[in-house]
Amino acid sequence: MSATKSGQRLALLGIFVNAALAVIKIGAGVIGNAYALIADGVESILDIGGSLVIWSGLKFAGKPADERHPYGHGKAEPIAAALVALIVIGAAVGLAIESIREIMTPHHTPKPFTLAVLVFVIIVKEGLFRFVEQKAGESTALKADAWHHRSDAITSASAFIGISVALIGGPGFETADDYAALFACGLIAFNGVRLMIPALHEVMDTAPPKAFSEAIRSAALEVPGVKTLDKCFVRKMGMEYYVDIHVRVSGSLSVREGHTIAHAVKDRLREFNSAIRDALVHIEPD
Repeated sequence: MSATKSGQRLALLGIFVNAALAVIKIGAGVIGNAYALIADGVESILDIGGSLVIWSGLKFAGKPADERHPYGHGKAEPIAAALVALIVIGAAVGLAIESIREIMTPHHTPKPFTLAVLVFVIIVKEGLFRFVEQKAGESTALKADAWHHRSDAITSASAFIGISVALIGGPGFETADDYAALFACGLIAFNGVRLMIPALHEVMDTAPPKAFSEAIRSAALEVPGVKTLDKCFVRKMGMEYYVDIHVRVSGSLSVREGHTIAHAVKDRLREFNSAIRDALVHIEPD
């Protein structure tokens, strides 16, 4: 199964899990007088939208190259990740506004059974985060989806603390879960910004970490006939990389010999890292 297909399945898994948790959290929040739990459920609904965006982005990114997109459709993946980051930030702002409104509105103390619901949610979402992050590989979109799951776990943990304070403190502490929801909004917004930055870097063709580029240069220098390297540019396209590299060879070589070395460099780079989709090798006489 291709990495793109595997990513689509992970996104669908997130959709089904979030749908089930949204029903559980909102239902328990309404019955248990816990706004933090209701807010958590609303975020799960937004998570569904985020996972749908990831799924659509990965599906589009998996389309083969065509005349209008000779490098493929891989950029759809970081665009999807950026959209999810915007959803996360928007959710944080919306929930913060509602949390403040709830703080200013008198209401009943949350019921104890809501704590058990939150423990269940935290376990499920943290487990889902770890599973998706482990499978994400080079996918910016899947990493964004994984951290979306962790944001949900953080929100639930904050709600757990807030409701616990409200129950232990008794009269006068009814709004503790609302303050917990407000605190969680800050963490969610931070994660949204954290997700947005690498997605924007990828859209802008920002160079990968220096160590990765240096490893590519070292692999190219292993090819017989390669004397030195001039330029080596690497850009990420979805889950794959494209390399532009300038190789210096002896000026006495024939065109055919130089062409053979260029193909050897390309093959060596793709052998070095299977995520390298293609390499454009420019031969220069030394």
